[in-house]
Amino acid sequence: MNNTKQIQAHALTTDEIVKLLDSSQSGLSNEEAKRRLHENGKNLIPQKKPPTLIQIFFHQFLNPLIYILIIAAAILLFVQDYSDAFFIFLVLMLNSIIGTVQEFKAEKSAQALKSMTSTNCLVQRDGKTLEVDSQELVLGDIIYLESGRKVPADLRLLSTQNLEIDESLLTGESQSVIKNYELNLESSTVLGDQKNMAFTGSLVIKGRGKGIVAATGIETQLGKIAGLIFDGNSAKPPLLIRMEKFTVKIAIVLMIIMLIMGAVLAIKGYSWHEVLMFCVALSVAAIPEGLPVSLTVALAIASHKMSKRHVIVRNLPAVEALGSCSYIATDKTGTLTVNQLTITKIALPNFPEISIEGSGLDDTGEIAIINEIGQDKQNIMVEPLVLAGVLCNESKLNYVENEWVGLGDTVDLSFLVLANKTVKSAEQIRSEYKLINEVPFEPENLYAASLHSNNELKLISVKGAYERVLSMCTKMQGLDDEIGIDKELISKQAEDLATNGYRVLALARKTSDSEGVKLVDQLKEMTFLGLVGMIDPLRPEAAEAVAHCKESGIQVAMVTGDHPKTAYAIAKELGLADNLDQVVTGLELKSLKTSEEKSNVIGHAKVFARVEPQQKLEIVKELISQGHFVAVTGDGVNDAPALKAANVGVSMGKSGTDIAKESSDLIITDDRFASIIAGIEEGRISYNNIRKVVYLLISTGAAEILLFVLSIIFNTPLPLTAVQVLWLNLVTNGIQDKGLAFEPGEGDELKQSPRDPNDQIFNRLMIERIMLSAAVMGGVSFIYFKLLIDSGVSEYTARNLTLLLMVLFENVMVGNCRSETKSAFALNPLNNKILFFGTIISQLIHIAAIYTPGLNTILSLEPVELTEWAKLFFLALSVLLVMEIYKKFRVQIFKEAKY
Repeated sequence: MNNTKQIQAHALTTDEIVKLLDSSQSGLSNEEAKRRLHENGKNLIPQKKPPTLIQIFFHQFLNPLIYILIIAAAILLFVQDYSDAFFIFLVLMLNSIIGTVQEFKAEKSAQALKSMTSTNCLVQRDGKTLEVDSQELVLGDIIYLESGRKVPADLRLLSTQNLEIDESLLTGESQSVIKNYELNLESSTVLGDQKNMAFTGSLVIKGRGKGIVAATGIETQLGKIAGLIFDGNSAKPPLLIRMEKFTVKIAIVLMIIMLIMGAVLAIKGYSWHEVLMFCVALSVAAIPEGLPVSLTVALAIASHKMSKRHVIVRNLPAVEALGSCSYIATDKTGTLTVNQLTITKIALPNFPEISIEGSGLDDTGEIAIINEIGQDKQNIMVEPLVLAGVLCNESKLNYVENEWVGLGDTVDLSFLVLANKTVKSAEQIRSEYKLINEVPFEPENLYAASLHSNNELKLISVKGAYERVLSMCTKMQGLDDEIGIDKELISKQAEDLATNGYRVLALARKTSDSEGVKLVDQLKEMTFLGLVGMIDPLRPEAAEAVAHCKESGIQVAMVTGDHPKTAYAIAKELGLADNLDQVVTGLELKSLKTSEEKSNVIGHAKVFARVEPQQKLEIVKELISQGHFVAVTGDGVNDAPALKAANVGVSMGKSGTDIAKESSDLIITDDRFASIIAGIEEGRISYNNIRKVVYLLISTGAAEILLFVLSIIFNTPLPLTAVQVLWLNLVTNGIQDKGLAFEPGEGDELKQSPRDPNDQIFNRLMIERIMLSAAVMGGVSFIYFKLLIDSGVSEYTARNLTLLLMVLFENVMVGNCRSETKSAFALNPLNNKILFFGTIISQLIHIAAIYTPGLNTILSLEPVELTEWAKLFFLALSVLLVMEIYKKFRVQIFKEAKY
């Protein structure tokens, strides 16, 4: 039997699928199973071979700036300047090791998927039921399902007994799916509605079933998702895109400058050794060799801050990527909602709806009181409904380690929680009644019933679909007594609840005095107690978090496998959608014929309901193509392809599957949408800090280049030696750029709009600030150096004083870097103690070097009087003064400028 790829098993009858797969109701023989296994291979998901540690390590060196630094280090080795060459290689190695560790952690999704799909299963072969490894399954095998087992392959169900399967990992549905093998479905039926199928990786919640293997390995729904993960390429974070463009540009500019200036020096008669040393000094001065490490430090600090706000970072560049996102495509279940069905409405016959606070399994939450009824009377009316919901119930609710833990169906659990919020707890009710008989819920019956005794009283309780329960009733509960039933009124109440996105159940009861009569035959002439509306409720902070997104200029859309009405009700409560026109279903997306239509629909939709994994991936790709930087949230296998394809994938830590976590860049440990907003704030802070580091390194490097260029133009000796330039960068930027990475937020990060996805590090604002500050530092330093030379001061002394001036300039420059718009005097220096004391230490290290025997000789340093130091310090303050004036008046001066 060849592995048939295009079997539409859900569209075939049980007899047709058994015949097509050349099997039987008693299964395959062992010999036939072995033959098919040899022919088609094991029931495994193919794995992508991860790169080796060596490959990852060498990948870190693929950067134009790194190439130039390697060349510079090689030149230093050639001229036997081993200490300086060692310093450059040390920085390169540190950066490469950090990058290797981070990238290696991102190569685990294949292993996670493999471990998820490996399981044992019950299979029938040669007429016997055996437990075998799911890897050994073949097409045509007959599989038995029971509560608690994972489905080992895609099955066309042949029989079902009260079978419910949790398919949320594949479809996103928060409720388990009731299966029915007898259904005959159209071939176009979407995945979430294929109720005669069971899919690989899903979990049997209750009941039993029997199915025939219709797909294995890569041909299963889970296997197709795995193919999407391994075949697709993950979008690069915006930070990497910007930095790649930046490094290429600066490398090209630097090479041109070095060639021109080297040629000029050669024409002027400098020796080849002097030309080489000048080019090395110039490259070290111009290249921000500390940038890779500073970038890593800035992102690592943001990562640590995020962890305190329930966001774990798997890939460091994703820190900034989350801060850059302009669109969040969020899952509903477990992210915006608590992923626990909760009864929030009670509709008593002929009375207004009663609202119940609280969510999930927590028993805190008050019940609203209808004034015209009064609390005491309302409690008397609500109690029979609660009693019926607890007695006709198979679930358990326990209080373990200061939290409620539920076992069983989420619908049943919601009634136990409701009881705990009312006058009698579920435990107390159960202690007062003894179970005599019950009718378990069956999909074809649409109700469950129980018979309990309480001393002399025998009580029948029923809960189920309101239409089915209503057909059993001839009376309904009134304010003081039972009254004749008004089915039209009750139907109207049920429709109102359903329209607002609630799952509706009805409850009824009667006393029994019949002996020996089957319970099912007594389910008539009952009293209708009321309706309950249950919903997977919003997390308390979700609406506020969505509002923060809107204030920050971030678009939010819900992408879910849930029913459109349920999704719309949640979206409306969140403020995401105003009308049903903003809701698009997966079936509607399929019906769109042109890419233009699809682009328009996806661009305007606020809610995507009943979508399949492939469609979620298509939505993300389309949004990216429209110019958005997209963050995607998810927790299931069905979310993994979209998580990987997004600019930044965000998985859920509590409810998330291993494959979802390994496919993502960030993990939210508390599963709250609000934590994503906290991550966005930290991401924006980290990006701002990266800009501050870049500004410091490039402006000081540009000042050093200007110093050399002016010396050539005005035919003076070189103001600094190569060793002095290396020392300057080490003693100042080597400390201060790391300190800038610790800069706290300025407080208005969430009030800013997302950056243009095409925005570069070097925008107009950055260029203006670099040019102005570099002109001041480089220009003033050269003028000072030339005046010293012209006054007869030796080159040795002039370079010593010029080096001290440049160190002071770069110490003072840090104050300008702390904010692009705010005055340095408006920022408390002690808010960043590492930067403040690091700058002081930087200056003290240079002063110490002046008086350190041996080191002062290597660096050509000599002592400086305190008065001279003070004069140079006030001279260095000129850059602070100029930049303060620029910040104050740049809006008036550059009114038309776009920053």
